[in-house]
Amino acid sequence: METFDVAVVGLGALGSAAAYYLSRKNARVVAFEQFELGHVRGASHDTSRIIRTSYGSEPYVRLAQSAYRDWAAFEQDSGEHLVTLTGGLVFIPKAGPYSAGDFATSLGAAQVPYELLSPEQVAQRWPQFRLGEDVETVYTADSGIVHASRSVAAFQMHARMHGASLRDRTPVQRLTPTEGGVIVHTPAGDVLAGKVVLAADAWTNTLLEPLGARIPLITMQEQVTYFRPADPGQFDRERFPVWIWEDEECFYGFPTYGEPTVKAARDLSNNVMSPAERTFAPSAALLEELSSFMRRTVPGSGEVLRTLTCQYAITPDRNFVISPLERHPDVLVALGAGHAFKFAPAIGRVLAELALDGSTSDDISAFVAPEAVGAA
Repeated sequence: METFDVAVVGLGALGSAAAYYLSRKNARVVAFEQFELGHVRGASHDTSRIIRTSYGSEPYVRLAQSAYRDWAAFEQDSGEHLVTLTGGLVFIPKAGPYSAGDFATSLGAAQVPYELLSPEQVAQRWPQFRLGEDVETVYTADSGIVHASRSVAAFQMHARMHGASLRDRTPVQRLTPTEGGVIVHTPAGDVLAGKVVLAADAWTNTLLEPLGARIPLITMQEQVTYFRPADPGQFDRERFPVWIWEDEECFYGFPTYGEPTVKAARDLSNNVMSPAERTFAPSAALLEELSSFMRRTVPGSGEVLRTLTCQYAITPDRNFVISPLERHPDVLVALGAGHAFKFAPAIGRVLAELALDGSTSDDISAFVAPEAVGAA
């Protein structure tokens, strides 16, 4: 049986970043992906993701600050330009469930510069938006875009360059903790690893449940839509920021990026379905809901060009899980709850530190869920 220091299960953003950082630390690493590398069945494909420190929770702001440093270091190591700063707006209706004050508190505690803007100030600086008088806005200059598929491919390539063995089209069938580590069972043969990083997202519980553990996950099909503005220049990233609408129903969007289109989506659409039930067909109702929002809020965004789907695996309260199992501490679980791409290098580095050093320099106490990963 082949032996490795660490086996990674799942090669989306988090698993690929973990494989990279583990290999950087000179570990013997094997990583498994059940589909082809770069597949579209999960949540790490397409081009753009928002990167930001603007969270209403200090632990996320702190982890985002680490992620920015890790992105910069990875860009230097890989020679890739992956992060583009555009500035970012978070729109918060006063009657909604979110508070601009929470953002101000968390950003201030972490010493991240920000501005609180009125609708009039937003209109003066970004006339592309139409806001009501009841909307507060948080602006952070450090927000921007990270290239999704290129980042995942870069993590994978540089993991291989540092000696990791990446095995695509190789599903992991089960995990068997033993005294010497964890046996990873696959159709191509078994391997023994000292530690396992489980970054399988919507497929996580398939491997956890035989171990007497389960994380309550809701899986759903999400979708993003590209709009074709009549005047793409108005939405160039030099003139138009990334943005998020925080309310009972949340939306987000991007400036033009690589093509003369504007990308937008609803976050957490509750289009619930398991991976096996995925249709890959966009919901007409969700598309109309988004289009109506865009006509009201970003009226120059234009007509719908195309819609793509992805998959969310949501934890309770949408908190991350970055944690070893209670009963099987050699198995480390990584779940991003549908908003972790921006954190990928920080989470990957933390997982490598936990697996190889037994501790991490980052405070991840907010991302441990012992009641969720304990004995069944």
